[in-house]
Amino acid sequence: MSLAHGYADGGALVLARRQAACVRVYGASPMAASLASLLTASGVGRVSCTGAAGWPGGESSGAGPGLESWPPAGRVRLGHPGGDAPSRARRSGPAPRRPDLAVLTDGYPPEFPATLVAGAVAHLTAAASEAIGVVGPLVIPGRTACLSCVDLARSDRDPAWPLILAQASGRASRPAACAAALAAAVAAQATAQALAYLDQAAPGAVVINGTLELVLPDWQWRRRSWATHPHCRCSRRPAS
Repeated sequence: MSLAHGYADGGALVLARRQAACVRVYGASPMAASLASLLTASGVGRVSCTGAAGWPGGESSGAGPGLESWPPAGRVRLGHPGGDAPSRARRSGPAPRRPDLAVLTDGYPPEFPATLVAGAVAHLTAAASEAIGVVGPLVIPGRTACLSCVDLARSDRDPAWPLILAQASGRASRPAACAAALAAAVAAQATAQALAYLDQAAPGAVVINGTLELVLPDWQWRRRSWATHPHCRCSRRPAS
C-alpha cells in the first residue's frame, strides 16, 4: 500500500479498515468461493459465502438485507486459502452485522439487487460465462448507477434485452473446464475492485458507473460507462 499509494504508515490504516470490514459473497460457483478466499487472504476480517439456499426469500433465509437478521441462516465463513471450498468452509457463529459490501456472482434472483438498494447496501457484480467476463458496476445506493439503470440502458439500445434478461435471470453459471482461467481472472479483478472500495483508496474506482469486460481470445480488459437512468427509481432515492 505504501508503494501503490504513498502511505507513510506502511499501510497500517488500510489494513485496519480491511480487518474491520464485512463482505458477503453470493453465489454457488467456484468463482464465488475463489473470490471469497482472495478477500480473506487480503486481510478482510469477515468474509462469508452462500449458495442458492442462502438467498433472502429462499428456504433458509430470514429477513432481507438491511435488517437486524442479516444475513440469512445457513451462512458459512471461509477460512484461509488452500484446499477445496467444502473443506475450508465452516458454519459461523452469531450472525454478522450488515455487510459493508455484497458481491453478487451468479444465479441471484432478479429482485435481489433492488432489495440491496432499498437497504442501502453497496454491492458489486461479477460474472464469467461464454467467453466473456464482466466485473461491475459497483453500486453505491443513491449515488451511482444501479443494475436496473444498466438494464434500462440496454433496453433502450436493444428492445429484445428484457427477453434475454428474463431467460438468464436466476441461472447459476457453471463454467466448463475451459473457462476456469476466465473465472479466475474475473475473481481476481472483482477482488481488486472490492478492496479499492473497502480501502477508500480509489473513490473514483473504474467500476463506479462502469463495468470492466474481459472478452476472449484477446484477454484485454475494456471499460464500459453507465449513467444513472432517468427512468430508474434509484435516481429518486436519497443518497446513502
